[in-house]
Amino acid sequence: MSYNLKVTIDKSSGFCFGVVYAIDMAEDILDNEEYLYCLGDIVHNDEEVERLKVKGLRIIDHEKLQQLHNEKVLIRAHGEAPSTYELALTNNLTLIDASCPVVLKLQNRIKNTHDDGEKILIFGKHGHAEVIGLQGQTDGEALVFMDIAELDNVELPNKFTLYSQTTKSVDKFYQIKEELISRGYEVKANDTICRQVSNRYDELEKFVSDFDKIVFVSGKKSSNGKVLYDVCKKYNDNSYFISNVEELDYTWFQTNDKIGICGATSTPMWLMEQVKAQLESF
Repeated sequence: MSYNLKVTIDKSSGFCFGVVYAIDMAEDILDNEEYLYCLGDIVHNDEEVERLKVKGLRIIDHEKLQQLHNEKVLIRAHGEAPSTYELALTNNLTLIDASCPVVLKLQNRIKNTHDDGEKILIFGKHGHAEVIGLQGQTDGEALVFMDIAELDNVELPNKFTLYSQTTKSVDKFYQIKEELISRGYEVKANDTICRQVSNRYDELEKFVSDFDKIVFVSGKKSSNGKVLYDVCKKYNDNSYFISNVEELDYTWFQTNDKIGICGATSTPMWLMEQVKAQLESF
């Protein structure tokens, strides 16, 4: 039996410019050298990481970094805390810095705010690479929270500056700002959310409403993947989250369905093409 599925990939899905920049940089080096160290997963997508590992990318953590000397190490788009750059000087490491310009700008703003003696709150995911880098600009003093409920029993200063991880929801950021103001705090809010990510919400809303079913392709570790999938689900209830072709289930579909494929800012286009080919073979 053939399902005769009509499959379309969302043209605005796929890597954001920060990820493209980091991967291009890694591939340029690996074209000429046998290997390259990368601090943390270059992108929150296991399939893309595996592809680059085959080319010679070696993923290391901060513990391993401390033992490295006289090597090249790629800093991925998420950015790093100042301590990483200090360690590089000590261990004679050459850092290939592919930090996203949007993240670097945010790091600088947070550092300046901290240097001015202001208290800082960061709306972001605990333990996320970007957030660790941001908190590092404040010597670990900034308070990170993922949800406003986390602040219910916390004694906050009367006045503070609110920042956000670059891939968070704009709507949620402003809801949090208004809620904190209504609780009587003096809040200076800095909307530092990446518009290349936030614009996808509106694009996805339009895209997903045109299809019978939506297949959203993303790594499970991707923060914006979770947010963008929620957008799909909100505007098309028949949305399915997968990380690779093996997770596709033909029982989700019916004959002649119109299927839309979309993904996170960390989802490679080649992976969405693979999913399309598999769906068309059903």
